[in-house]
Amino acid sequence: MKTRTERDSMGEIQVPDHALYGAQTQRAINNFPISGQPLPPAFIHAIARIKAACAHANGQLGRLGQDKADAIIQAAGEIVDGRHPDAFPIDVYQTGSGTSTNMNVNEVLAHLASLHLGQPVHPNDDVNMGQSSNDVIPSAIHVSAALGLSRELLPALHQLEQAILTKAEQLQSQVKTGRTHLMDAMPLRFDQELGGWATQVRYGRDRLEGLQSRLQQLALGGTAIGTGINADPRQAPLACDYLNHHTGLDFCPAEDYFYSLSSQDTAVELSGQLKTLAVALMKIANDLRWMNSGPLTGLAEIQLPALQPGSSIMPGKVNPVVPEAVAMVAAQVIGLDGAITVAGQSGNFQLNVMLPLVANNLLTMTQLLANGAPLLAKAIGGFTVNQDHIDQSLARNPILVTALNPVIGYERAASIAKQAYAECRPILEVALEETELSEAELRRLLDPETLTRGSQQN
Repeated sequence: MKTRTERDSMGEIQVPDHALYGAQTQRAINNFPISGQPLPPAFIHAIARIKAACAHANGQLGRLGQDKADAIIQAAGEIVDGRHPDAFPIDVYQTGSGTSTNMNVNEVLAHLASLHLGQPVHPNDDVNMGQSSNDVIPSAIHVSAALGLSRELLPALHQLEQAILTKAEQLQSQVKTGRTHLMDAMPLRFDQELGGWATQVRYGRDRLEGLQSRLQQLALGGTAIGTGINADPRQAPLACDYLNHHTGLDFCPAEDYFYSLSSQDTAVELSGQLKTLAVALMKIANDLRWMNSGPLTGLAEIQLPALQPGSSIMPGKVNPVVPEAVAMVAAQVIGLDGAITVAGQSGNFQLNVMLPLVANNLLTMTQLLANGAPLLAKAIGGFTVNQDHIDQSLARNPILVTALNPVIGYERAASIAKQAYAECRPILEVALEETELSEAELRRLLDPETLTRGSQQN
């Protein structure tokens, strides 16, 4: 490969001739051949946004020539637009502060800005003016996560909730057997069951929205250890104003820079809420799988959309592929949260030193959930109900006898339930033989739809 010589404070190093980055990036490439996995593009874009915001602020303050500021902003715009993706190859598993990635972005922006301007733009003195990796990287975690929530995950959750509510409304008159411990229980309506799912999703969305105000506080301005060394105190507020104008969010400097550099508590909080959401989606996915099981020997309450052949050897088999995929998404999110929990403990004195891991996992979790939720919405919107099969099972459900407890007592009701189950007969038939109640009264007391209203039936 043709190379060129680049220099930094440690000396000379060979860099691929076509590369937009410089010496410090190349050293990181050489030092960290670990996973082959670079940080997510959304994170790189967030750093570029921050660089543009700081260039704008420093230009306004007269610390950076306006021509250089404009050239840096133009170069950052190219990165945010998704251009030059190969210019950011550094592994996730690198220096814990993310300095390698901060310098990678600095070098690429300096290179592009120099080309635009026709004169040298320095990666440290110009692009990184008034900044440190120690405040840029935590800020980029917050910016990228806040954008991922507002633009991707929260809309996806709204779509899922609406799909569940729409399906619930369509099925509000259809009664089925409830289950506890996977065993037959009292009847309920589909809209009641699906309504529980919708509430899980809504509460998950509410929790995520509730932490946005903390997520939108940025470490920017704290520089090396939180004291703000080498930064104009007006820079961070001006940079946040620039970010807000270009994102539509409400970023602001952190209330306490020492907190925002040394801890990742907000990221841990966000990760925990993403895990909670994943648990909810796994519950919904598994309910769908159980309800769809069969079609002959399972519950067979619903039929999910047939999307693809389910077996390479068994013709005609169709599997619940979307709920299975969403369950795997949930499992992965739960695992990634465990790593973030450990990473959050690594705030040693004035700096957390697992920042790239936090960035990668948070954005991966957000993206997985944002992609999985709409698929689950389509599956729920597309399933059909096997009502004839449900009605047959419901009529033979011995637990319906619970409605007779206030009339004939628990012991007699239990005896009727056991007899009905042993003889595979409807509760109504056995109760007619074993009680003095009329058929009309029994039909009224044992009506499944009435029982779904609980105490309201009285």
